[in-house]
Amino acid sequence: MGRMFSYFKNYRKPVAVGIVMKIIATMFLLLLPYIMEYLVDRVAPTRNAGLVLLWGGVMLLIAWAERLLNLGSNRLSVKATRGAIYEIRRDLFARALELSGSQLDRIGLPSLTARMTSDCYNVQGFLQTAQTFCFRAPILVLGSIGLTLTLDVRLSLVLCVITPIMVAAVALISFKGIPLYDRVQRRTDDVIRVLRENITGVRVVKALCREDYETARFTGESEALLRSDRRAGIIMSLPGPLTTLVLNVGLTVIVIIGARRVNSGEMQPGVILAFLTYFNMVLMGVTGLNRIFMMLSKANNSARRITEVLDQEPELPVLSADAAAQPEREGFIVFDHVSFRYGEDSGADGAAFAGEQRQMSLCDVSFSVAKGASVGIIGPTGCGKTTILSLLMRFYDPTEGHIYLNGRDLRTYDKSELRRRFGAVFQNDTLLSGTVAENIDFGRSLSEGALSAAIVDAQAGDFLTGDGGERAVAAHGVGLSGGQRQRVLLARALAGSPEILLLDDASSALDYRTDAALRQAIRDRHRDATLLVVAQRVSSIRSADEILVMDAGRVIGRGSHAALLEDCAQYREIYETQMGEGAEAV
Repeated sequence: MGRMFSYFKNYRKPVAVGIVMKIIATMFLLLLPYIMEYLVDRVAPTRNAGLVLLWGGVMLLIAWAERLLNLGSNRLSVKATRGAIYEIRRDLFARALELSGSQLDRIGLPSLTARMTSDCYNVQGFLQTAQTFCFRAPILVLGSIGLTLTLDVRLSLVLCVITPIMVAAVALISFKGIPLYDRVQRRTDDVIRVLRENITGVRVVKALCREDYETARFTGESEALLRSDRRAGIIMSLPGPLTTLVLNVGLTVIVIIGARRVNSGEMQPGVILAFLTYFNMVLMGVTGLNRIFMMLSKANNSARRITEVLDQEPELPVLSADAAAQPEREGFIVFDHVSFRYGEDSGADGAAFAGEQRQMSLCDVSFSVAKGASVGIIGPTGCGKTTILSLLMRFYDPTEGHIYLNGRDLRTYDKSELRRRFGAVFQNDTLLSGTVAENIDFGRSLSEGALSAAIVDAQAGDFLTGDGGERAVAAHGVGLSGGQRQRVLLARALAGSPEILLLDDASSALDYRTDAALRQAIRDRHRDATLLVVAQRVSSIRSADEILVMDAGRVIGRGSHAALLEDCAQYREIYETQMGEGAEAV
Protein backbone atom coordinates (compact mmCIF):
# COMPACT_ATOMS: atom_id res chain seq x y z
CA MET A 1 0.00 0.00 0.00
CA GLY A 2 2.97 2.31 0.43
CA ARG A 3 3.13 2.90 -3.33
CA MET A 4 -0.54 3.90 -3.34
CA PHE A 5 -0.10 6.40 -0.50
CA SER A 6 2.74 8.05 -2.44
CA TYR A 7 0.15 9.35 -4.91
CA PHE A 8 -1.11 11.72 -2.21
CA LYS A 9 2.02 13.84 -2.53
CA ASN A 10 0.14 16.32 -4.75
CA TYR A 11 -2.74 16.43 -2.27
CA ARG A 12 -0.88 16.95 1.00
CA LYS A 13 -2.74 20.12 1.91
CA PRO A 14 -6.34 18.82 1.61
CA VAL A 15 -5.31 15.56 3.32
CA ALA A 16 -3.61 17.38 6.21
CA VAL A 17 -6.46 19.86 6.64
CA GLY A 18 -8.99 17.03 6.47
CA ILE A 19 -7.14 15.01 9.12
CA VAL A 20 -6.91 18.00 11.46
CA MET A 21 -10.61 18.69 11.00
CA LYS A 22 -11.41 15.02 11.69
CA ILE A 23 -9.32 15.01 14.88
CA ILE A 24 -10.97 18.18 16.19
CA ALA A 25 -14.43 16.82 15.33
CA THR A 26 -13.69 13.57 17.18
CA MET A 27 -12.53 15.48 20.26
CA PHE A 28 -15.74 17.52 20.18
CA LEU A 29 -17.70 14.28 20.02
CA LEU A 30 -15.83 12.94 23.06
CA LEU A 31 -16.71 16.10 25.02
CA LEU A 32 -20.47 15.66 24.65
CA PRO A 33 -20.97 12.77 27.17
CA TYR A 34 -18.65 14.53 29.65
CA ILE A 35 -20.70 17.73 29.42
CA MET A 36 -23.90 15.69 29.65
CA GLU A 37 -22.68 14.09 32.89
CA TYR A 38 -21.86 17.54 34.31
CA LEU A 39 -25.28 18.86 33.22
CA VAL A 40 -27.19 15.95 34.79
CA ASP A 41 -25.22 15.61 38.02
CA ARG A 42 -24.08 19.19 38.69
CA VAL A 43 -26.29 21.70 36.87
CA ALA A 44 -29.73 20.06 36.89
CA PRO A 45 -29.88 19.69 40.72
CA THR A 46 -29.49 23.49 41.06
CA ARG A 47 -32.86 23.91 39.27
CA ASN A 48 -31.38 26.94 37.51
CA ALA A 49 -33.19 26.94 34.14
CA GLY A 50 -30.85 29.54 32.65
CA LEU A 51 -27.80 27.51 33.50
CA VAL A 52 -29.40 24.35 32.11
CA LEU A 53 -30.23 26.14 28.86
CA LEU A 54 -26.69 27.54 28.72
CA TRP A 55 -25.04 24.13 28.98
CA GLY A 56 -27.63 22.64 26.65
CA GLY A 57 -26.75 25.34 24.16
CA VAL A 58 -23.04 24.53 24.58
CA MET A 59 -23.77 20.86 23.79
CA LEU A 60 -25.83 21.86 20.75
CA LEU A 61 -23.07 24.18 19.50
CA ILE A 62 -20.40 21.49 19.94
CA ALA A 63 -22.58 18.90 18.17
CA TRP A 64 -23.18 21.34 15.29
CA ALA A 65 -19.45 22.14 15.01
CA GLU A 66 -18.59 18.41 15.11
CA ARG A 67 -21.00 17.75 12.27
CA LEU A 68 -19.69 20.57 10.09
CA LEU A 69 -16.06 19.56 10.67
CA ASN A 70 -16.88 15.94 9.76
CA LEU A 71 -18.63 16.99 6.57
CA GLY A 72 -15.74 19.24 5.58
CA SER A 73 -13.18 16.55 6.35
CA ASN A 74 -15.09 13.95 4.33
CA ARG A 75 -15.33 16.27 1.34
CA LEU A 76 -11.58 16.92 1.42
CA SER A 77 -10.81 13.19 1.71
CA VAL A 78 -13.07 12.42 -1.27
CA LYS A 79 -11.36 15.17 -3.30
CA ALA A 80 -7.85 13.95 -2.46
CA THR A 81 -8.69 10.27 -3.03
CA ARG A 82 -10.41 10.97 -6.34
CA GLY A 83 -7.32 12.81 -7.57
CA ALA A 84 -4.94 10.10 -6.36
CA ILE A 85 -6.95 7.31 -8.00
CA TYR A 86 -7.10 9.31 -11.21
CA GLU A 87 -3.29 9.43 -11.24
CA ILE A 88 -2.98 5.74 -10.34
CA ARG A 89 -5.33 4.69 -13.12
CA ARG A 90 -3.63 7.07 -15.58
CA ASP A 91 -0.17 5.66 -14.77
CA LEU A 92 -1.51 2.12 -14.89
CA PHE A 93 -3.01 2.67 -18.33
CA ALA A 94 0.16 4.35 -19.60
CA ARG A 95 2.33 1.50 -18.30
CA ALA A 96 -0.01 -1.08 -19.85
CA LEU A 97 0.54 0.54 -23.25
CA GLU A 98 4.31 0.27 -22.71
CA LEU A 99 4.31 -3.44 -21.87
CA SER A 100 5.92 -5.82 -24.31
CA GLY A 101 3.98 -8.63 -25.92
CA SER A 102 5.53 -11.12 -23.49
CA GLN A 103 4.53 -9.04 -20.46
CA LEU A 104 0.97 -8.72 -21.75
CA ASP A 105 0.89 -12.48 -22.28
CA ARG A 106 2.05 -13.12 -18.73
CA ILE A 107 -0.40 -10.74 -17.07
CA GLY A 108 -3.33 -11.50 -19.34
CA LEU A 109 -5.76 -8.96 -20.76
CA PRO A 110 -8.66 -9.91 -18.43
CA SER A 111 -6.40 -9.49 -15.41
CA LEU A 112 -5.17 -6.14 -16.72
CA THR A 113 -8.78 -5.02 -17.15
CA ALA A 114 -9.60 -6.06 -13.57
CA ARG A 115 -6.60 -4.16 -12.22
CA MET A 116 -7.74 -0.96 -13.92
CA THR A 117 -11.31 -1.33 -12.67
CA SER A 118 -12.14 -3.39 -9.58
CA ASP A 119 -8.64 -3.21 -8.09
CA CYS A 120 -8.58 0.58 -8.43
CA TYR A 121 -12.02 0.77 -6.81
CA ASN A 122 -10.82 -1.36 -3.89
CA VAL A 123 -7.81 0.89 -3.36
CA GLN A 124 -9.98 4.00 -3.68
CA GLY A 125 -12.39 2.69 -1.05
CA PHE A 126 -9.58 1.94 1.38
CA LEU A 127 -7.76 5.25 0.89
CA GLN A 128 -10.94 7.17 1.52
CA THR A 129 -11.89 5.03 4.53
CA ALA A 130 -8.37 5.31 5.94
CA GLN A 131 -8.60 9.11 5.99
CA THR A 132 -11.96 8.88 7.74
CA PHE A 133 -11.25 6.24 10.38
CA CYS A 134 -7.47 5.89 10.82
CA PHE A 135 -7.42 8.80 13.31
CA ARG A 136 -11.08 8.90 14.35
CA ALA A 137 -11.30 5.24 15.47
CA PRO A 138 -8.22 5.17 17.76
CA ILE A 139 -9.11 8.57 19.25
CA LEU A 140 -12.65 7.37 19.98
CA VAL A 141 -11.38 4.19 21.65
CA LEU A 142 -8.51 5.68 23.63
CA GLY A 143 -10.32 8.94 24.37
CA SER A 144 -13.40 7.12 25.71
CA ILE A 145 -11.27 4.94 27.98
CA GLY A 146 -9.30 7.95 29.22
CA LEU A 147 -12.39 10.03 30.00
CA THR A 148 -14.17 7.16 31.76
CA LEU A 149 -11.12 6.80 34.03
CA THR A 150 -11.73 10.36 35.21
CA LEU A 151 -15.40 9.55 35.91
CA ASP A 152 -15.10 6.20 37.69
CA VAL A 153 -12.00 4.03 37.81
CA ARG A 154 -13.80 0.79 38.75
CA LEU A 155 -16.32 0.90 35.96
CA SER A 156 -13.69 1.95 33.44
CA LEU A 157 -11.77 -1.25 34.19
CA VAL A 158 -14.55 -3.15 32.40
CA LEU A 159 -13.90 -1.05 29.31
CA CYS A 160 -10.13 -1.54 29.69
CA VAL A 161 -10.59 -5.32 29.70
CA ILE A 162 -13.01 -5.78 26.81
CA THR A 163 -11.51 -3.22 24.40
CA PRO A 164 -8.19 -5.09 23.79
CA ILE A 165 -10.18 -8.30 23.28
CA MET A 166 -12.32 -6.66 20.59
CA VAL A 167 -9.36 -5.00 18.84
CA ALA A 168 -7.34 -8.26 18.86
CA ALA A 169 -10.28 -10.21 17.44
CA VAL A 170 -10.74 -7.67 14.65
CA ALA A 171 -7.03 -7.69 13.76
CA LEU A 172 -6.63 -11.49 13.78
CA ILE A 173 -9.74 -12.17 11.72
CA SER A 174 -8.92 -9.41 9.26
CA PHE A 175 -5.42 -10.74 8.60
CA LYS A 176 -7.00 -14.14 8.05
CA GLY A 177 -9.06 -12.60 5.26
CA ILE A 178 -6.10 -11.23 3.25
CA PRO A 179 -5.30 -14.47 1.32
CA LEU A 180 -9.02 -15.08 0.85
CA TYR A 181 -9.44 -11.80 -1.02
CA ASP A 182 -6.43 -12.66 -3.16
CA ARG A 183 -8.36 -15.74 -4.28
CA VAL A 184 -11.42 -13.56 -4.93
CA GLN A 185 -9.38 -11.33 -7.25
CA ARG A 186 -8.08 -14.32 -9.21
CA ARG A 187 -11.64 -15.59 -9.59
CA THR A 188 -12.68 -12.13 -10.78
CA ASP A 189 -10.01 -12.33 -13.49
CA ASP A 190 -11.48 -15.66 -14.63
CA VAL A 191 -15.00 -14.22 -14.81
CA ILE A 192 -13.78 -11.22 -16.82
CA ARG A 193 -11.89 -13.56 -19.18
CA VAL A 194 -15.00 -15.65 -19.94
CA LEU A 195 -17.15 -12.53 -20.21
CA ARG A 196 -14.70 -10.91 -22.61
CA GLU A 197 -14.48 -14.03 -24.76
CA ASN A 198 -18.27 -14.28 -25.04
CA ILE A 199 -18.88 -10.60 -25.74
CA THR A 200 -16.28 -10.48 -28.51
CA GLY A 201 -17.41 -13.83 -29.91
CA VAL A 202 -21.15 -13.45 -29.40
CA ARG A 203 -21.91 -13.99 -33.09
CA VAL A 204 -20.07 -17.30 -33.12
CA VAL A 205 -21.91 -18.38 -29.97
CA LYS A 206 -25.25 -17.55 -31.58
CA ALA A 207 -24.33 -19.10 -34.92
CA LEU A 208 -23.44 -22.42 -33.28
CA CYS A 209 -26.39 -22.29 -30.88
CA ARG A 210 -24.04 -22.56 -27.92
CA GLU A 211 -25.83 -20.05 -25.69
CA ASP A 212 -26.65 -22.72 -23.10
CA TYR A 213 -23.09 -24.04 -23.12
CA GLU A 214 -21.52 -20.60 -22.68
CA THR A 215 -24.11 -19.65 -20.07
CA ALA A 216 -23.16 -22.77 -18.11
CA ARG A 217 -19.45 -21.94 -18.46
CA PHE A 218 -20.01 -18.37 -17.28
CA THR A 219 -22.24 -19.61 -14.47
CA GLY A 220 -19.50 -22.00 -13.34
CA GLU A 221 -16.92 -19.23 -13.13
CA SER A 222 -19.42 -16.90 -11.44
CA GLU A 223 -20.29 -19.56 -8.86
CA ALA A 224 -16.59 -20.11 -8.14
CA LEU A 225 -16.24 -16.35 -7.60
CA LEU A 226 -19.36 -16.38 -5.44
CA ARG A 227 -18.00 -19.19 -3.25
CA SER A 228 -14.68 -17.42 -2.78
CA ASP A 229 -16.37 -14.10 -2.09
CA ARG A 230 -18.86 -15.72 0.30
CA ARG A 231 -16.09 -17.41 2.27
CA ALA A 232 -14.11 -14.18 2.52
CA GLY A 233 -17.27 -12.29 3.44
CA ILE A 234 -18.17 -14.76 6.20
CA ILE A 235 -14.69 -14.54 7.72
CA MET A 236 -14.61 -10.76 7.52
CA SER A 237 -18.14 -10.39 8.94
CA LEU A 238 -17.24 -12.20 12.18
CA PRO A 239 -15.70 -9.20 14.00
CA GLY A 240 -18.97 -7.21 13.84
CA PRO A 241 -21.22 -9.56 15.84
CA LEU A 242 -18.29 -10.65 18.02
CA THR A 243 -17.47 -7.10 19.12
CA THR A 244 -21.17 -6.32 19.59
CA LEU A 245 -21.56 -9.38 21.82
CA VAL A 246 -18.52 -8.50 23.92
CA LEU A 247 -19.62 -4.89 24.19
CA ASN A 248 -23.17 -5.82 25.20
CA VAL A 249 -21.78 -8.09 27.89
CA GLY A 250 -19.71 -5.16 29.11
CA LEU A 251 -22.73 -2.85 28.99
CA THR A 252 -24.74 -5.34 31.04
CA VAL A 253 -21.99 -5.46 33.65
CA ILE A 254 -21.83 -1.65 33.70
CA VAL A 255 -25.58 -1.28 34.13
CA ILE A 256 -25.75 -3.87 36.95
CA ILE A 257 -22.77 -2.49 38.85
CA GLY A 258 -23.70 1.12 38.14
CA ALA A 259 -27.33 0.69 39.24
CA ARG A 260 -26.21 -0.79 42.56
CA ARG A 261 -23.73 2.02 43.13
CA VAL A 262 -26.29 4.68 42.23
CA ASN A 263 -28.78 3.11 44.66
CA SER A 264 -26.12 3.08 47.38
CA GLY A 265 -25.25 6.71 46.71
CA GLU A 266 -21.69 5.93 45.59
CA MET A 267 -22.28 7.18 42.02
CA GLN A 268 -24.33 9.81 40.26
CA PRO A 269 -26.81 8.77 37.48
CA GLY A 270 -25.12 11.10 35.01
CA VAL A 271 -21.99 8.95 35.21
CA ILE A 272 -23.97 5.90 34.09
CA LEU A 273 -25.39 7.85 31.15
CA ALA A 274 -21.89 9.02 30.20
CA PHE A 275 -20.51 5.48 30.48
CA LEU A 276 -23.24 4.11 28.21
CA THR A 277 -22.47 6.80 25.63
CA TYR A 278 -18.73 6.15 25.82
CA PHE A 279 -19.40 2.43 25.37
CA ASN A 280 -21.22 3.25 22.15
CA MET A 281 -18.28 5.41 21.07
CA VAL A 282 -15.92 2.53 21.73
CA LEU A 283 -18.17 0.37 19.58
CA MET A 284 -18.03 3.03 16.86
CA GLY A 285 -14.24 3.09 17.11
CA VAL A 286 -13.85 -0.70 17.00
CA THR A 287 -16.34 -0.87 14.11
CA GLY A 288 -14.24 1.72 12.31
CA LEU A 289 -11.10 -0.34 12.92
CA ASN A 290 -12.93 -3.42 11.64
CA ARG A 291 -13.91 -1.54 8.51
CA ILE A 292 -10.33 -0.39 7.98
CA PHE A 293 -8.95 -3.92 8.37
CA MET A 294 -11.65 -5.39 6.13
CA MET A 295 -11.01 -2.90 3.35
CA LEU A 296 -7.26 -3.23 3.87
CA SER A 297 -7.57 -6.97 3.22
CA LYS A 298 -9.10 -6.22 -0.17
CA ALA A 299 -7.03 -3.17 -0.98
CA ASN A 300 -3.71 -4.78 -0.01
CA ASN A 301 -4.13 -7.48 -2.68
CA SER A 302 -5.42 -4.95 -5.19
CA ALA A 303 -2.49 -2.60 -4.49
CA ARG A 304 -0.06 -5.49 -4.95
CA ARG A 305 -1.61 -6.33 -8.32
CA ILE A 306 -1.53 -2.68 -9.43
CA THR A 307 2.06 -2.26 -8.26
CA GLU A 308 3.02 -5.43 -10.11
CA VAL A 309 2.10 -3.69 -13.36
CA LEU A 310 3.50 -0.27 -12.42
CA ASP A 311 6.85 -1.86 -11.45
CA GLN A 312 7.24 -3.81 -14.68
CA GLU A 313 10.67 -3.01 -16.06
CA PRO A 314 10.86 -2.45 -19.84
CA GLU A 315 11.67 -5.77 -21.50
CA LEU A 316 12.58 -4.12 -24.79
CA PRO A 317 15.29 -1.59 -23.90
CA VAL A 318 16.74 0.67 -26.56
CA LEU A 319 20.38 -0.21 -27.20
CA SER A 320 23.10 2.15 -28.28
CA ALA A 321 24.35 1.76 -31.83
CA ASP A 322 27.78 0.70 -30.53
CA ALA A 323 26.33 -2.09 -28.40
CA ALA A 324 24.29 -3.65 -31.23
CA ALA A 325 25.63 -6.14 -33.72
CA GLN A 326 26.07 -5.00 -37.32
CA PRO A 327 24.19 -6.57 -40.25
CA GLU A 328 25.92 -9.30 -42.19
CA ARG A 329 23.92 -8.73 -45.38
CA GLU A 330 22.60 -5.78 -47.33
CA GLY A 331 18.93 -4.85 -47.44
CA PHE A 332 16.44 -2.35 -46.09
CA ILE A 333 14.86 -5.02 -43.88
CA VAL A 334 17.06 -7.93 -42.81
CA PHE A 335 16.17 -11.00 -40.73
CA ASP A 336 19.45 -12.63 -39.78
CA HIS A 337 19.07 -16.20 -38.42
CA VAL A 338 16.04 -15.19 -36.35
CA SER A 339 14.42 -17.70 -34.00
CA PHE A 340 11.60 -16.94 -31.59
CA ARG A 341 9.64 -18.75 -28.91
CA TYR A 342 6.60 -17.32 -27.12
CA GLY A 343 6.96 -17.35 -23.33
CA GLU A 344 5.53 -20.40 -21.61
CA ASP A 345 4.33 -18.40 -18.57
CA SER A 346 1.62 -16.52 -20.43
CA GLY A 347 -1.42 -15.27 -18.60
CA ALA A 348 -4.98 -16.35 -19.04
CA ASP A 349 -5.27 -15.02 -22.58
CA GLY A 350 -2.20 -16.95 -23.65
CA ALA A 351 -3.23 -20.19 -22.03
CA ALA A 352 -4.78 -21.46 -25.23
CA PHE A 353 -1.37 -21.36 -26.90
CA ALA A 354 0.43 -23.31 -24.19
CA GLY A 355 1.00 -26.30 -26.45
CA GLU A 356 2.39 -24.15 -29.27
CA GLN A 357 4.61 -22.15 -26.94
CA ARG A 358 6.75 -25.19 -26.26
CA GLN A 359 7.77 -25.14 -29.93
CA MET A 360 9.76 -22.49 -31.73
CA SER A 361 7.38 -20.12 -33.52
CA LEU A 362 10.26 -19.15 -35.81
CA CYS A 363 13.37 -21.21 -36.40
CA ASP A 364 16.48 -19.81 -38.10
CA VAL A 365 14.65 -17.45 -40.45
CA SER A 366 16.84 -15.34 -42.73
CA PHE A 367 15.77 -13.05 -45.57
CA SER A 368 16.22 -9.48 -46.74
CA VAL A 369 13.91 -6.97 -48.39
CA ALA A 370 15.05 -4.08 -50.58
CA LYS A 371 13.60 -0.64 -49.98
CA GLY A 372 10.36 -0.20 -51.91
CA ALA A 373 10.07 -3.91 -52.65
CA SER A 374 7.05 -6.08 -51.94
CA VAL A 375 7.19 -9.42 -50.15
CA GLY A 376 4.37 -11.91 -49.75
CA ILE A 377 4.33 -14.46 -46.94
CA ILE A 378 2.16 -17.56 -47.21
CA GLY A 379 1.84 -20.84 -45.36
CA PRO A 380 -0.44 -22.89 -43.16
CA THR A 381 -2.02 -21.52 -39.98
CA GLY A 382 0.42 -21.27 -37.08
CA CYS A 383 3.56 -21.36 -39.21
CA GLY A 384 4.89 -18.03 -37.90
CA LYS A 385 3.71 -15.52 -40.53
CA THR A 386 2.20 -13.04 -38.06
CA THR A 387 5.17 -13.51 -35.71
CA ILE A 388 7.46 -12.05 -38.39
CA LEU A 389 5.41 -8.86 -38.48
CA SER A 390 5.21 -8.68 -34.66
CA LEU A 391 9.00 -8.97 -34.41
CA LEU A 392 9.49 -6.36 -37.12
CA MET A 393 7.39 -3.85 -35.17
CA ARG A 394 9.26 -4.95 -32.04
CA PHE A 395 6.31 -6.14 -30.00
CA TYR A 396 8.77 -8.89 -29.05
CA ASP A 397 12.53 -9.38 -29.38
CA PRO A 398 13.93 -12.46 -31.12
CA THR A 399 15.01 -15.37 -28.95
CA GLU A 400 18.01 -15.73 -31.26
CA GLY A 401 19.38 -13.75 -34.19
CA HIS A 402 18.98 -10.11 -35.21
CA ILE A 403 16.65 -7.91 -37.21
CA TYR A 404 17.91 -4.83 -39.04
CA LEU A 405 16.10 -1.88 -40.54
CA ASN A 406 17.93 0.48 -42.89
CA GLY A 407 21.29 -0.86 -41.67
CA ARG A 408 20.51 -0.48 -37.95
CA ASP A 409 19.70 -3.13 -35.41
CA LEU A 410 16.00 -2.85 -34.60
CA ARG A 411 16.87 -2.61 -30.90
CA THR A 412 18.67 0.70 -31.43
CA TYR A 413 15.47 2.48 -32.51
CA ASP A 414 13.30 4.33 -30.07
CA LYS A 415 9.96 2.52 -30.22
CA SER A 416 8.06 5.64 -31.26
CA GLU A 417 10.62 6.44 -33.95
CA LEU A 418 10.43 2.86 -35.19
CA ARG A 419 6.68 2.43 -35.27
CA ARG A 420 6.00 5.76 -36.95
CA ARG A 421 7.59 4.21 -40.05
CA PHE A 422 4.87 1.56 -40.26
CA GLY A 423 1.32 1.33 -41.41
CA ALA A 424 -0.17 -1.96 -40.32
CA VAL A 425 -3.35 -3.99 -40.46
CA PHE A 426 -3.25 -7.04 -38.21
CA GLN A 427 -5.67 -9.90 -37.87
CA ASN A 428 -8.63 -9.05 -35.63
CA ASP A 429 -7.72 -5.35 -35.50
CA THR A 430 -10.45 -3.31 -33.89
CA LEU A 431 -12.34 -0.12 -34.60
CA LEU A 432 -13.22 2.33 -31.86
CA SER A 433 -16.58 3.99 -31.32
CA GLY A 434 -16.74 7.28 -33.22
CA THR A 435 -16.79 8.27 -36.87
CA VAL A 436 -15.01 6.61 -39.76
CA ALA A 437 -12.78 9.68 -40.11
CA GLU A 438 -11.80 9.51 -36.43
CA ASN A 439 -10.94 5.83 -36.79
CA ILE A 440 -8.80 6.47 -39.85
CA ASP A 441 -7.05 9.52 -38.39
CA PHE A 442 -6.61 7.86 -34.96
CA GLY A 443 -5.45 11.08 -33.30
CA ARG A 444 -2.70 11.79 -35.84
CA SER A 445 -4.18 15.12 -37.03
CA LEU A 446 -3.97 14.12 -40.68
CA SER A 447 -5.25 16.47 -43.38
CA GLU A 448 -8.66 16.03 -44.92
CA GLY A 449 -6.96 15.33 -48.25
CA ALA A 450 -4.91 12.50 -46.75
CA LEU A 451 -8.03 10.94 -45.22
CA SER A 452 -9.98 11.19 -48.48
CA ALA A 453 -7.11 9.72 -50.51
CA ALA A 454 -6.75 6.83 -48.05
CA ILE A 455 -10.48 6.08 -48.29
CA VAL A 456 -10.23 5.94 -52.07
CA ASP A 457 -7.06 3.80 -52.04
CA ALA A 458 -8.65 1.37 -49.57
CA GLN A 459 -11.67 0.99 -51.94
CA ALA A 460 -13.95 2.30 -49.18
CA GLY A 461 -15.54 5.09 -51.19
CA ASP A 462 -18.51 3.00 -52.26
CA PHE A 463 -20.03 2.97 -48.76
CA LEU A 464 -18.58 6.28 -47.54
CA THR A 465 -19.36 8.44 -50.54
CA GLY A 466 -21.01 11.70 -49.58
CA ASP A 467 -20.49 11.57 -45.82
CA GLY A 468 -16.87 12.71 -45.79
CA GLY A 469 -15.98 10.01 -43.31
CA GLU A 470 -18.61 11.19 -40.82
CA ARG A 471 -20.40 7.87 -40.78
CA ALA A 472 -20.74 6.65 -37.20
CA VAL A 473 -18.97 3.47 -36.17
CA ALA A 474 -19.88 1.49 -33.07
CA ALA A 475 -17.21 -0.15 -30.91
CA HIS A 476 -15.47 -3.07 -32.68
CA GLY A 477 -17.05 -1.94 -35.95
CA VAL A 478 -20.50 -3.29 -35.12
CA GLY A 479 -22.82 -2.35 -37.98
CA LEU A 480 -20.15 -2.74 -40.67
CA SER A 481 -19.61 -5.86 -42.70
CA GLY A 482 -16.31 -7.72 -42.51
CA GLY A 483 -15.18 -6.25 -45.82
CA GLN A 484 -16.16 -2.73 -44.77
CA ARG A 485 -14.25 -3.05 -41.50
CA GLN A 486 -11.17 -4.26 -43.36
CA ARG A 487 -11.32 -1.35 -45.78
CA VAL A 488 -11.57 1.19 -42.93
CA LEU A 489 -8.56 -0.49 -41.30
CA LEU A 490 -6.67 -0.41 -44.60
CA ALA A 491 -7.49 3.29 -44.96
CA ARG A 492 -6.08 3.86 -41.46
CA ALA A 493 -2.82 2.13 -42.43
CA LEU A 494 -2.51 4.00 -45.74
CA ALA A 495 -3.48 7.46 -44.47
CA GLY A 496 -0.14 8.22 -42.89
CA SER A 497 1.84 7.45 -46.09
CA PRO A 498 3.92 4.83 -44.24
CA GLU A 499 7.45 3.94 -45.19
CA ILE A 500 6.69 0.27 -44.51
CA LEU A 501 3.24 -1.26 -44.98
CA LEU A 502 2.38 -4.48 -43.15
CA LEU A 503 -0.81 -6.28 -44.15
CA ASP A 504 -1.68 -9.38 -42.18
CA ASP A 505 -4.51 -11.18 -43.96
CA ALA A 506 -5.93 -7.69 -44.43
CA SER A 507 -8.02 -8.47 -47.53
CA SER A 508 -9.45 -11.85 -46.60
CA ALA A 509 -13.00 -10.44 -46.44
CA LEU A 510 -12.73 -8.61 -49.78
CA ASP A 511 -14.01 -9.98 -53.04
CA TYR A 512 -11.42 -10.70 -55.73
CA ARG A 513 -12.24 -7.61 -57.77
CA THR A 514 -11.93 -5.26 -54.76
CA ASP A 515 -8.74 -7.06 -53.66
CA ALA A 516 -7.23 -6.57 -57.10
CA ALA A 517 -8.21 -2.89 -57.15
CA LEU A 518 -6.66 -2.43 -53.71
CA ARG A 519 -3.38 -4.00 -54.80
CA GLN A 520 -3.33 -1.82 -57.91
CA ALA A 521 -3.94 1.33 -55.83
CA ILE A 522 -1.07 0.45 -53.50
CA ARG A 523 1.25 -0.15 -56.47
CA ASP A 524 0.24 3.12 -58.13
CA ARG A 525 0.08 5.52 -55.19
CA HIS A 526 2.32 3.91 -52.55
CA ARG A 527 5.09 2.62 -54.79
CA ASP A 528 7.82 3.93 -52.47
CA ALA A 529 6.50 1.96 -49.50
CA THR A 530 8.14 -1.34 -48.62
CA LEU A 531 5.31 -3.88 -48.53
CA LEU A 532 5.03 -7.10 -46.50
CA VAL A 533 1.80 -9.00 -47.06
CA VAL A 534 0.71 -12.04 -45.06
CA ALA A 535 -2.05 -13.84 -46.93
CA GLN A 536 -3.87 -17.11 -47.30
CA ARG A 537 -4.82 -16.42 -50.93
CA VAL A 538 -2.22 -16.78 -53.64
CA SER A 539 -4.00 -14.07 -55.63
CA SER A 540 -3.14 -11.51 -52.93
CA ILE A 541 0.62 -12.06 -53.18
CA ARG A 542 1.34 -13.49 -56.63
CA SER A 543 2.43 -10.07 -57.96
CA ALA A 544 4.90 -9.51 -55.07
CA ASP A 545 8.58 -9.10 -55.94
CA GLU A 546 9.35 -12.06 -53.71
CA ILE A 547 7.27 -14.66 -51.88
CA LEU A 548 8.26 -16.52 -48.71
CA VAL A 549 6.65 -19.93 -48.20
CA MET A 550 6.63 -20.95 -44.54
CA ASP A 551 5.93 -24.14 -42.66
CA ALA A 552 6.45 -24.93 -38.95
CA GLY A 553 8.37 -21.69 -38.34
CA ARG A 554 10.80 -22.16 -41.23
CA VAL A 555 11.14 -20.61 -44.67
CA ILE A 556 10.83 -23.58 -47.01
CA GLY A 557 10.54 -21.65 -50.26
CA ARG A 558 11.56 -18.26 -51.55
CA GLY A 559 11.26 -16.57 -54.91
CA SER A 560 8.85 -15.11 -57.41
CA HIS A 561 5.46 -16.64 -58.11
CA ALA A 562 6.69 -18.31 -61.31
CA ALA A 563 9.86 -19.63 -59.69
CA LEU A 564 7.99 -21.11 -56.74
CA LEU A 565 5.55 -22.87 -59.02
CA GLU A 566 8.55 -24.58 -60.56
CA ASP A 567 10.69 -25.22 -57.46
CA CYS A 568 8.42 -25.38 -54.38
CA ALA A 569 5.99 -28.30 -54.15
CA GLN A 570 4.15 -26.82 -51.14
CA TYR A 571 3.50 -23.53 -52.93
CA ARG A 572 2.40 -25.32 -56.07
CA GLU A 573 -0.01 -27.40 -54.01
CA ILE A 574 -1.50 -24.26 -52.40
CA TYR A 575 -1.85 -22.63 -55.80
CA GLU A 576 -3.49 -25.61 -57.46
CA THR A 577 -5.84 -26.08 -54.52
CA GLN A 578 -7.02 -22.49 -54.73
CA MET A 579 -6.89 -21.89 -58.46
CA GLY A 580 -7.22 -25.34 -59.92
CA GLU A 581 -4.71 -27.05 -62.16
CA GLY A 582 -3.99 -25.22 -65.36
CA ALA A 583 -5.14 -21.92 -63.84
CA GLU A 584 -1.87 -20.10 -64.47
CA ALA A 585 -3.70 -17.66 -66.66
CA VAL A 586 -6.04 -16.53 -63.88
